[in-house]
Amino acid sequence: MEFAFTEEQIMIRDTASAFLAEVSDSAAVREAMAGDQGYDQALWSRICEEMFWQAIHLPESSGGMGLGYVELVAVLEQMGKSLLCSPFFATVCQGANAILIAGNEQQKQHYLGEIVGGKTATLAYTNSLNWDLNAVDASYEQTADGYVLNGSYRYVIDGHTADYIVVAATKAGGDAQTDMALFIIESAQAGLEREWLPTLDQTRKQAAVHLNNVRLTTDNLLAESAATKLQQIIDLATIALAAEQMGGSQQVLDMAVEYTKEREQFGRKIASFQAIKHKAADMMCRAEVARSSVYYAACIADEMLTSGSLAGELTEAASIAKAYCSESYFKNAGECIQMFGGVGFTWEYDPHLYFKRAKASEHLLGNPSFHREKLVKLLLDDNTSSLELGVAS
Repeated sequence: MEFAFTEEQIMIRDTASAFLAEVSDSAAVREAMAGDQGYDQALWSRICEEMFWQAIHLPESSGGMGLGYVELVAVLEQMGKSLLCSPFFATVCQGANAILIAGNEQQKQHYLGEIVGGKTATLAYTNSLNWDLNAVDASYEQTADGYVLNGSYRYVIDGHTADYIVVAATKAGGDAQTDMALFIIESAQAGLEREWLPTLDQTRKQAAVHLNNVRLTTDNLLAESAATKLQQIIDLATIALAAEQMGGSQQVLDMAVEYTKEREQFGRKIASFQAIKHKAADMMCRAEVARSSVYYAACIADEMLTSGSLAGELTEAASIAKAYCSESYFKNAGECIQMFGGVGFTWEYDPHLYFKRAKASEHLLGNPSFHREKLVKLLLDDNTSSLELGVAS
């Protein structure tokens, strides 16, 4: 696949870069991450009202811009570079995607319209560090007038502040593959409890969400038999997270190169040392390969969202991108700290912020080992299907 940005995509990327350089510098990031909310509400309002990023890939029928996942990924790359503290990932890449994939037309009109208007959302489905569909252990029971949900979720991005939470639950006594449903819950819903969880990465807040006999109506049901749809939602979020990681991987390279051009040792700039050049070259290679994997996955996502096909290829592309970008970001962040020397991990310098984000995002939605195992299973399933077709013919 040959990929090149269009003029419109270049404009979107460059505009995002310029805006984020203004509003998400080191001081802004540190101020936002110090609060319990985790982001500046005024900045989120500017993003929604001035930049309209929350509507990039949402359909025009719901008030969105009707662009594609490539444009969304281009903006996410810049967000990863600037370490933006905002509910954008949770709202757009998890909550909005869940509504887009699983909701009916009436639900899309209402909830996506709310998100376009500045409301926030997120996705909750796991209560452990297992990120596949079997991680769903919350349950629901059908009643005469709706549903009753019980269970807990962890690692819910911005779950303590989101206006809407899309949750996955399995029918009591049922199977995750056949009896899973997706519901959307408002933050004020009776029986919904949310708890902020302090984590290593202070720039992205997480929460635990508890459902205690939460009573919902049929209007809150997004989809039944929703295992396949949830997998697509997770895959789209995984590609978005990989895009942020790729942006961060590039940023720590840029920071390291800039610093080594200024720091002197033995009477010369340390950037002139061969060992430093080798480190920088390796970092650049990792960032470039990460970029290729992410934009390939974004193209597959565009095709899936447009035609509804390529769901299997989406999972494969998402896992490839996440596995590589996780390792690329963490390795580059570590090398950046080494190139900064002793000050690299001090509070006054920024590399430690990227290092922590790199480690946290490495495990979010599955670490490299998880995704490589998933790829092996996909490959084995494809080979088994091919053998069965050969025997049948």
